Amino acid sequence: MSNMQVAVVTGSNKGIGFAIVRALCKQFPGDVYLTARDPSRGQEAVAKLQEEGLHALFHQLDIDDLQSIRALRDFLKEKYGGLNVLVNNAGIAFKVHDTTPFAVQAEVTLKTNFFGTRNVCTELLPLVKPYGRVVNVSSMVSSSALGGCSRELQEKFRSNTITEDELVELMTKFVEDTKKSVHEKEGWPNTAYGVSKIGVTVLSRIQARMLNEKRKGDHILLNACCPGWVRTDMAGPNATKSPDEGAETPVYLALLPSDSDGPHGQFLSNKTVRTW
Repeated sequence: MSNMQVAVVTGSNKGIGFAIVRALCKQFPGDVYLTARDPSRGQEAVAKLQEEGLHALFHQLDIDDLQSIRALRDFLKEKYGGLNVLVNNAGIAFKVHDTTPFAVQAEVTLKTNFFGTRNVCTELLPLVKPYGRVVNVSSMVSSSALGGCSRELQEKFRSNTITEDELVELMTKFVEDTKKSVHEKEGWPNTAYGVSKIGVTVLSRIQARMLNEKRKGDHILLNACCPGWVRTDMAGPNATKSPDEGAETPVYLALLPSDSDGPHGQFLSNKTVRTW
């Protein structure tokens, strides 16, 4: 078993994820794993970094596939005895003008962005070693979507006592409500991506609370962040930040010094804690 520190970035063969891997290759004192659903795209991305003189390793990961997540879990356990840095970056978004029915967009978007991310956390968080760092890439859209929720939903999502099961119930209800075309009547905003990222931000708050309760002495810091509006395939060419600029806050949180006692359980953008 290797004593080497290890970092994993999900959904990292392009865009912000790729930029996070690039930065970690330069700054993280250990092995950095670039992951992707498609091995050939992942290997291509690793080769691209190689050309820059940077050494990343590849492991296949499709966050929609529990077997794939568990294969990565078993690999990390066997080779490293755990994990030091986890960046949950994998996510999807439909384009604004996409004509796919909203209920389908809701189901597909939440399946990956919320339920897939949650499954990665369920399997990999127990592997995170003392002084580990976990970063869940959310979005400022989670804040604006929260503002578009009914007061009752806002209270639930801002609650400091909401449980993971209750959050899962709410995310499932959103998908069911869209199928019945009653989501607006039920107090939901008209954005599947926004609701999925509310889920990620609230999940992060819950996970940080659980770490405080169960692993207080381990000094693990877990946060959600918004990378900003970044020029990627997802956001398009008119966005204001480059992928490297978008990677700054996630990388800052992934590399918080071992003597830091925060931020923890927070939502940040531009390296600044935002009010949820």
